[in-house]
Amino acid sequence: MRRITFWQRVRYWFDNSLSGGTASLIGWLAMISLAMVLTAAVFLVATGLKPEEEPAPEPAAVEQTIGNPESKDETAKIETGEKDAEKPPAEPEKPKEEEGYSFAEAAWQSLMHSIDAGTVAGDTGWKYRGFMFLITLGGIFIVSSLIGVLTSGLEGKLEELQKGRSFVCEENHTLILGWSSRIFLVISELAKANENAKKPRVVILADKDKVEMEDEIRAKVEDPGRTKVVCRSGSPIDLSDLEIVNPHATKSIIILSPEEFSDPDAQVIKMILAITNNPNRREEKYHIVAELRDPKNVEVAKMVGRDEVEIVLADDLISRITVQTSRQTGLSVVYKELLDFGGDEIYFSEQTSLAGKTYGESLASFADSALIGIRFANGKTKLNPPMDTKITAGDKVVVIAADDDRINLSAKTDFSDTAIVAKPSGKAEAEKNLILGWNKKGETIVREMDKYVSKDSRLTVVADLEEARRTVEEIAAELTNLKVNFVFGDTSDREMLDALDLTSYQHVILLCYADDMEIQEADSKTLMTLLHLRDIEHKKGEAYSVVSEMLDVKNRALAEIAKADDFIVSDELAGLLLTQVAENKELGNVFDDLFDADGAEIYLKPAKDYIKPGEAVNFYTVLESAKRRGETAIGYRLNSDANDAGKAYGVRVNPRKNETITFSENDKVIVLSEN
Repeated sequence: MRRITFWQRVRYWFDNSLSGGTASLIGWLAMISLAMVLTAAVFLVATGLKPEEEPAPEPAAVEQTIGNPESKDETAKIETGEKDAEKPPAEPEKPKEEEGYSFAEAAWQSLMHSIDAGTVAGDTGWKYRGFMFLITLGGIFIVSSLIGVLTSGLEGKLEELQKGRSFVCEENHTLILGWSSRIFLVISELAKANENAKKPRVVILADKDKVEMEDEIRAKVEDPGRTKVVCRSGSPIDLSDLEIVNPHATKSIIILSPEEFSDPDAQVIKMILAITNNPNRREEKYHIVAELRDPKNVEVAKMVGRDEVEIVLADDLISRITVQTSRQTGLSVVYKELLDFGGDEIYFSEQTSLAGKTYGESLASFADSALIGIRFANGKTKLNPPMDTKITAGDKVVVIAADDDRINLSAKTDFSDTAIVAKPSGKAEAEKNLILGWNKKGETIVREMDKYVSKDSRLTVVADLEEARRTVEEIAAELTNLKVNFVFGDTSDREMLDALDLTSYQHVILLCYADDMEIQEADSKTLMTLLHLRDIEHKKGEAYSVVSEMLDVKNRALAEIAKADDFIVSDELAGLLLTQVAENKELGNVFDDLFDADGAEIYLKPAKDYIKPGEAVNFYTVLESAKRRGETAIGYRLNSDANDAGKAYGVRVNPRKNETITFSENDKVIVLSEN
């Protein structure tokens, strides 16, 4: 066995001390400087070495000339030496003893020479100059080393900060785990929601470079307002990385579905586990909103997160909204109005004075808000419940309002009974629908459409993907009301579109090839198809409603020149829903009911079926007409503004109930209804 020597141990200790970083190096330089200064001071005191004094200058002879006789005599005496003879001879001066520096002065001189090379220029005496020159050389070495160490240390610290590894000293902040294209909209909506909050903070932890994240946010988030966005780099499933963003002091946590993984749901579930099973977790419950893609993984996520997590199925949500919107022009605008923080939103309010009243009796109790449902004391929420449902103590009403401070009870205003139209009798007829393009949401869209259409309705799917053909053929046998036909073809081919006889279809859904193309390429293909559809409509005088799916919200502005009846922007709607539930956990149940085919949905129905066209009425009259049919009216759409983006395409949600409105033949009333 090799024997370790004393000097090897010393060297080992020295090497370890140098590896301690900037602070260790500065410490060694300080010790060397101190040793050099003290050694020089001892030497100066011991030897008495100090600068030599320069010789005093010879005094110049001064001739005094006074304009009188006596002065002339004195001059003569000086010249003859008579005056000097009269004075006694001066005693010779004693030589001064050479005194050296005190220790303090010697240390000071050594220190000044070591840190300032120019000090040596004023020294006298070659011995003193030579010694101090050596001290100055040592000082130059130490100071230059110190500057190098400090520079390297600062660069290292800046590099460390740029990596985003420092602890986030924030509390009551919104934490976003993961990174996806939805994050920019989420940040924008959180900024709007927190306009009146004190020190609003959004913290992001993603396995991405901190500087890159900050640059992208600055480029794509127009105005975060008072909200400060803090980015940190790290893995959201690593417990040590997670501690950096202080998850135990958060107001809410949003988990985005990562786009770079083949199985993103597995990563989301791991993130939920990292929070809920963290050994340092807080005692109170977390408010987690997690985005999943596959409905089959919901049960596992719920098992892991229990009642601390709200699940948002982004693709399933978009599919449901697409089906609902394809059947009703303008519905996507209504959903966006309810989901974003720029206009009216959904709130919960406990109104004790309504206890004992029915839902129908309470509908007209709010002049500036729209009552849409009840959240019962047992935690269940019901939108548009039966009109005779009683509100009891402990229940909360669900309302649409511009802000929570606008939810106020008011005296009921009378309605015009003569303007109300009796409920028309009608039977649902079989439909013929068309889907152009395909992606993984297509299967859910077909299944969801089957729940809305009447018996013997038909659906044609056109796509140039063999996988789409196999999927459509597999699910066709499981459908109840729809008969599905698949046509293999290029959806942007004009000849193929001309051959489809588009006027025979009531509704057209245009899907992006999101699974097989990049975002911009997929949106471009959708735009080309849409331009062809509108050109065919213009040249042949045909009319059909088109709902187009866009992946990038910026491409919507380009696509609007093609006049689609509605746009479904996947990232936009999913991001808005995530933000809404993150701000208010109770909204999860509301949106589940709203987007479910079995619950109460939003419909845009002909206004002429509720109010006589041409008659000026207030919205209390519309509310009463819908109430008699078991529906809740929440707004209207004016056909005259259907193409005006500045007026929300004619959509008005939660209008003031005492305002007067005159409906035309083609206007719509927006209602919550079971059918």
